[in-house]
Amino acid sequence: MNTPTSPHGDLSLEHDALASAPLASTHEVFNQAPVLQDYNAWDTDTALRDAVQRHGGGWAQERLSAHGARTGSAEVIEWGFLANEFKPQFHSHDRQGYRVDLVRYHESYHRLMRLGLEAGLHSAPWTDPRPGAHVVRAGMCYLQAQAEAGHGCPLTMTFAAVPSLKLTPSIAEQWLPKVLNNAYDPRNVPHTEKQALTIGMGMTEKQGGSDVRANTTTAVPLAASGPGEAYELVGHKWFTSAPMCDGFLVLGQSAGGLSCFLVPRWRPDGSKNPIQVQRLKNKMGNVSNASSEIEMRGALGWMVGEEGRGVPAIIEMVAMTRFDCMIGSAAGQRQAVAQAVHHAAGRSAFGRTLIDQPLMRNVLADLQLEVEGSLAIAMRMAEALDKSAAEPDNQHEKLLLRLGLPAGKYWICKRTPFHAYEAMECLGGNGVTEDFIMARLYREAPINAIWEGSGNVQALDMLRALAKTPAVLETWFTEMADTAGASKTLDHAVSGLKQAFGSLQNAPGDIEYRARHLVDQLSLTMQGSLLIRAGNEAVAEAFIASRLGSQGDRNYGTLPTGLDIAAILERADPRTP
Repeated sequence: MNTPTSPHGDLSLEHDALASAPLASTHEVFNQAPVLQDYNAWDTDTALRDAVQRHGGGWAQERLSAHGARTGSAEVIEWGFLANEFKPQFHSHDRQGYRVDLVRYHESYHRLMRLGLEAGLHSAPWTDPRPGAHVVRAGMCYLQAQAEAGHGCPLTMTFAAVPSLKLTPSIAEQWLPKVLNNAYDPRNVPHTEKQALTIGMGMTEKQGGSDVRANTTTAVPLAASGPGEAYELVGHKWFTSAPMCDGFLVLGQSAGGLSCFLVPRWRPDGSKNPIQVQRLKNKMGNVSNASSEIEMRGALGWMVGEEGRGVPAIIEMVAMTRFDCMIGSAAGQRQAVAQAVHHAAGRSAFGRTLIDQPLMRNVLADLQLEVEGSLAIAMRMAEALDKSAAEPDNQHEKLLLRLGLPAGKYWICKRTPFHAYEAMECLGGNGVTEDFIMARLYREAPINAIWEGSGNVQALDMLRALAKTPAVLETWFTEMADTAGASKTLDHAVSGLKQAFGSLQNAPGDIEYRARHLVDQLSLTMQGSLLIRAGNEAVAEAFIASRLGSQGDRNYGTLPTGLDIAAILERADPRTP
């Protein structure tokens, strides 16, 4: 008897054979760098350890090491990824139609907040103002920001609000004990029912931006007027970050001029204060941090500081947030270098490990030099914060801060986006995928350069400081005088900067036009001087030769020959202490 055949001949037999075969193996995964996690971000960061010790924070090494182990853990790193993957969600009304203005965050965001608040990143220099307290806090923030940057915004604002709140004793007495509590309470309940509070800030409006004196928000006293008294505020704020904070420092026009107010999210009687969130900003970076547009429709607020002195009152807060922008951007630089070096050490191409290839070594060492300079100036400003707090009559430290905060904020934050891009390129195609942290670092990099005053605002603030207090420039040069004669290149740059300022006295119309160039040179020369004082010859020589030498404008990876690249890379490597 003949058996019927398939119209496809023997193909049915071939299909059966394929179905029973094991899944074909196309390749073995190899030559991929391991994930950088479960490492101690403090113990493996020589530049940070040196800087903290040098500027008076050596007493907190155990605390910093413990925090470095936590922030470098796989668990905390994963929190950072999840907090950015699951963005904050705004709910204007509840299911029954009541206005709630509620922003919900992923649990990972809350865990990061709890980690920072329980570590005292918002409070330590105020509650324990020993020598080096600001330096140690800066180190702690530097470690935490490397895991995730967005949640640092409410931590910073809560920390920075303290000097402003202290301007009005009646407000300080009620709010500061809870603001300074090392705890986290994210519940959507009145501040009177909490033991731990966070503070936000709303300054800019649609029509004014950085020109806050153009603000149109009005403030009318409910009864008596003046510091600590209750006002009704009507108006809007174009950028209000962290809208779930318990209170906000805002600016409004009262009868006596632009004034500062503390506006609670809930009224003391437990009713909702009419602060209405219009929407959340759809930002390119810093996405774990909700930034909102709000309208105040008769919101209760208490005047902070003197009437008509709103800018001086809130500038106390802005100075501290600008300092934290320096720390945050420097932390982004460090994380970028750590990732790039770790990748280069774990991957080979063209027969050699990437980190052993001369051109890659040039790039990586150059990126590390940027971190060294950023840390040097940021930690010197942290020391100045400590000394000016401990010695109120220390004019040198106060004047150094007056110029150093805008100059340092401008320079570090301005350098970070290109730094992030160059480090991202070291990872090749992996660097631009969202599975790796580099893509997030790149999106985050421009944020601090814009927030708390963009580059032009910082440069113009430097000019205001020079015009109002000419002694700030003399203080800057006095600070660098200790290293005179140590480097001909640095001496030449400092001399040229002095001549530039001298020539502009005869051409005052040009000084604003050249403000960015001036702040560039103020920052670079100070960084070079501080690195000489830090005592690492390899770092100081390479930084000065590449930043202040004859090369002029340059890309990363163009270091001159004759430098101790191995010593610089050893400081950059996150793999070993």
